[in-house]
Amino acid sequence: MTQEQIPNIPKPERLHIGIAGRANVGKSSFLNMLAGQDVAITSALAGTTTDVVEKTMELLPLGPVVLLDTAGVDDVSELASARLAKTKTALRRINILALIVTAEGWSDHEDALLNEARQAGIPTLVVINKTDLREPSPDFLSLLDLKKLPWIQGCATGSAAIKEAFRLAFKDAIRSLLPRLFTAPPSLLGDLLPAGGMAVLVVPIDLGAPQGRLIVPQVQALRDLLDNDASALVVKDKEFAATLKRLNKPPELVVCDSQVVARVVADTPPDILLTTFSILFARYKGDLVELARGAGVINRLKAGDKILIAEGCSHHPLEDDIGRVKIPRWLRQHTGCDLDIATCAGHDFPPNLAEYALVIHCGGCVMTRQEMLSRLSQTEREKVAMTNYGLAISVLQGVLHRALSPFPEALAAYEGTLA
Repeated sequence: MTQEQIPNIPKPERLHIGIAGRANVGKSSFLNMLAGQDVAITSALAGTTTDVVEKTMELLPLGPVVLLDTAGVDDVSELASARLAKTKTALRRINILALIVTAEGWSDHEDALLNEARQAGIPTLVVINKTDLREPSPDFLSLLDLKKLPWIQGCATGSAAIKEAFRLAFKDAIRSLLPRLFTAPPSLLGDLLPAGGMAVLVVPIDLGAPQGRLIVPQVQALRDLLDNDASALVVKDKEFAATLKRLNKPPELVVCDSQVVARVVADTPPDILLTTFSILFARYKGDLVELARGAGVINRLKAGDKILIAEGCSHHPLEDDIGRVKIPRWLRQHTGCDLDIATCAGHDFPPNLAEYALVIHCGGCVMTRQEMLSRLSQTEREKVAMTNYGLAISVLQGVLHRALSPFPEALAAYEGTLA
């Protein structure tokens, strides 16, 4: 496949393969072997890899992937805790863990990584590296069988022929693990209307709209409709009502930006299904039912409660930023309370959430589904409610019942929380 033929798959939609293990087991050499180039610095010195190294590539015949090389989990340097925290954060967004070991033995560090992956439901492949220096003993292989772990062995350095054989063995093993991944996410919105149907996408062009293009959720919605043999009519919020009246037949679905949901609800006949882009991503990236249940907590907030606003991307806040300005303002207006509101961005997510009454997350359009599900699992373990921007804004605008009309199970979960 030539460079021109490689599909331009968005990074969050690619298969994420994490490479982890102790220092000096050859993690970075393994990454370089898979990539076919020197992506990461390699050295015999312990702690050469200090931060997560990412490589986006086409790993045929698997397809588009993101490889993540992490620092050694047995790091004892002064920065060990910070490096290990970065490694743990990276493991929350991977689909498959390549646990790199050598034939010298298995330790508590490997068990810790294995437990971390199992808690997240991530399939693990043990990669026995450096077999040119030492072959694994029968007892070592028996231990892997006892732990019910698939494994391969080889060497990430040496001749081209040796490395190519190792690369092929790894790709074959990964393919065998794919059926054990999380079930595929639902269609973004194509399953909400019949083939030949039409959806109206209401897209504001305001200060937050990028110059000359649409944002990721809007583009993905358009493509998903086309993939499901449906059509789309794209219109700005100011022209929506007039455009709707010009249609000979009403659309099967209306999808709007959360910030104009109240206005669009007022302009949409009640017999037309309506939702927001952010609510669609709550289902696509996470668990809409659980996030809808979390939205009900907004109506029980009281003075002094701590709220965490979590943004999946890192961006320069706008003057009237949705996550840092508008949602906090609407929350305080809705509850009439002085709330303690904090924010986090990117892959940062507090390890201890018990102090928060509610987490309000963005749609996660730049995150993997695995990372969003991992964050949901973390909040559930700590008994902290979590919802997302679209659901929260619809509650604050008084229109969530309408915005959840295409999703009766999620609506029932929200009403159950209110009850």
